[in-house]
Amino acid sequence: MRVLIWHVHGSWTTSFVHGPHTCLLPVVEDRGPDGRGRARTWDWPASAVELGPAELADADIDVVVLQRPHELELLERWTGRRAGTDLPAVYVEHDTPRGPAVATRHPLAERSDIPVVHVTHFNRMMWDNGQAPTEVVEHGILDPGPLYTGRTASLAAVVNEPVRRGRIAGTDLLTALARELPVDVYGMGMDQLAEHAPHMAGRLHENYPQEKLHGALGEHRAYFHPYRWTSLGLALLEAMTIGMPVLGLSTTEAPRAVPPGAGLLSNDPEALAAQARHWLNDPDAAAAAGTAAREHALRHYGLDRFLADWDRILEKVTA
Repeated sequence: MRVLIWHVHGSWTTSFVHGPHTCLLPVVEDRGPDGRGRARTWDWPASAVELGPAELADADIDVVVLQRPHELELLERWTGRRAGTDLPAVYVEHDTPRGPAVATRHPLAERSDIPVVHVTHFNRMMWDNGQAPTEVVEHGILDPGPLYTGRTASLAAVVNEPVRRGRIAGTDLLTALARELPVDVYGMGMDQLAEHAPHMAGRLHENYPQEKLHGALGEHRAYFHPYRWTSLGLALLEAMTIGMPVLGLSTTEAPRAVPPGAGLLSNDPEALAAQARHWLNDPDAAAAAGTAAREHALRHYGLDRFLADWDRILEKVTA
């Protein structure tokens, strides 16, 4: 199929574009949010093709995968076609509700012609989906290989824009733990974090390409996932796939993603810090937990299952 899809979430889109379809990626002159085109820091196949708005008007498109409410208007303005009416469509919901938990109405709740595909079971349960048909397609990860060495007695975390996202991303928990233990942070917005938490200077790493990021993460003894309210961070699953033992909060979808033996999920910061110290002092225990994490991630979040699920949904909406 020829699938129109915006480049919104880099890691998720990386998995999606590795499927058998031709992915048409809108690109605008400044490569802003409505037209990023192909990724710059991920390796994407040639079947991921950039098209400008003028080219999309005459493009052969079988289905559109929407990810943000305003893409409905972009689609009609750029192609002259309406999602769900003139063109088969599906909407991917990546996020937990930003309004009151359990009482937030989904933007497509009034429509029955566009299915909403949630990336976690928790998301589907928490959103008020109204009359929209719903599905769940859990994440799928490209296996980077067992890159874990754990040779550095430190923790690693991946958080984009940690200062802006604040408590949602658990930045306060991250900076507090870094006062007690060595914690390195990778992501975008590290300059702001350096100003916010000067005690973390020298341990902040700005926007690594994916292949470099995975290797760097694997050098650390364990992975810390501080998010309070998120769908399910792909970086957490990638860390597990690398073979890292993981620490995180027992919130949202994390209890499904991290089984006992692969790490510790707790809402007690002292318990998380104690487990971190144990692993920092016992590399063998950390490695054993990392092995369990990798086995679980490959079994439950493999790329083949993800792509097969998406093939089924695309075939259904285009039938």
